[in-house]
Amino acid sequence: MNLIIQRIVLREVHLPLKEPFQISSGTIKNRRICLVELQSVEGTSGWSECVAGDFPNYSPDTIDTAWLAISKWIAPRILGKELNGPQKIYSMLNSDIRGHNMAKAAVEMGVWELTAKLQGISLSKLLGGVRERIEVGISLGIEERSEQLVEKVQTSLRQGYRKVKIKIKPGKDIQYVRAVREAVGREAPLMVDANNAYSLSDLDQLKKLDGFHLLMIEQPLAWDDLVRHAKLQKRLKTPICLDESITSAERAEDMITLGSGKIVNVKPGRVGGFLSSIAIHNLCADYRIPVWCGGMLESGIGRAHNVALASLPNFALPGDLSPSARYWEQDIVIPEWRMDEHGMVCVPIDKPGMGVQVDMDRVENLTVRREVLSAD
Repeated sequence: MNLIIQRIVLREVHLPLKEPFQISSGTIKNRRICLVELQSVEGTSGWSECVAGDFPNYSPDTIDTAWLAISKWIAPRILGKELNGPQKIYSMLNSDIRGHNMAKAAVEMGVWELTAKLQGISLSKLLGGVRERIEVGISLGIEERSEQLVEKVQTSLRQGYRKVKIKIKPGKDIQYVRAVREAVGREAPLMVDANNAYSLSDLDQLKKLDGFHLLMIEQPLAWDDLVRHAKLQKRLKTPICLDESITSAERAEDMITLGSGKIVNVKPGRVGGFLSSIAIHNLCADYRIPVWCGGMLESGIGRAHNVALASLPNFALPGDLSPSARYWEQDIVIPEWRMDEHGMVCVPIDKPGMGVQVDMDRVENLTVRREVLSAD
């Protein structure tokens, strides 16, 4: 079916986190979020979320650079144009525009959501999803004391989470992971995430992690590195999972060729949207490399897109798909995302689009900036 987008509305909302979230590169207390609403000529709206933060410490993208990129370069490419399916958007947005993956993803993913609504099917089905329920993992930030971390891991496991990710950095790694493993036992599903905090000179320290029976070590070295990760993987028993280093299917293919990792964390915002995510998923499936869906402290809109993507068959490991109450006192979607006592989230396969409604009253109350882009 052909689609024409008449307007794109950008909104910046501020959502305060229930508690500060610390990783190796900084602490987040308040989430600035760019919401993207795409309106078709028929008056139907599709929603998405730009996952860029307010500082370029995860990727070069920020909410402000993404806003500029969408309004000046990306939106004009699709507004008022006859779009022959969402599969075409990725190439339209990547021709002669380098980088700005998170800005491109926000628009591309919104087109997929809008298409699903117009076709009366779920976003999951449109993407090729097969699961009705998805295993949920949780990501825990760096704590000041190991005792605090142990308590949070134990609580997470009691709540039913199927995987617990522990953020680490030099000085808050081995002692902390050891304390957790001793407290929860050998079989508890634990992993660590370094967010680029180490180098090959830390090899001896990283090798100590092999003793804790971890599911994986996520992105220990530089965000744009593949060669040194390959050297490190040869020295470790624990699988390396790459996150920031994988920005396209071609980069995933390079990882496989070099042996830089054995697992991929797919974040659709990081890789430029759904089409790129599906390509990475399919490539990894061909090589029997499991993937899972990571989180970027999304609101319920971004969470809906991640849930739909994680319903594809090779998302074999629990994703960072924590329920709304994990981060927010009140989300911006109805119903809010929930996890059952078995650590599962339901995919809304019987509802058109992303499967949740945007709470417009709450969004308007939280909006601090707004821009309307029109084909007129």
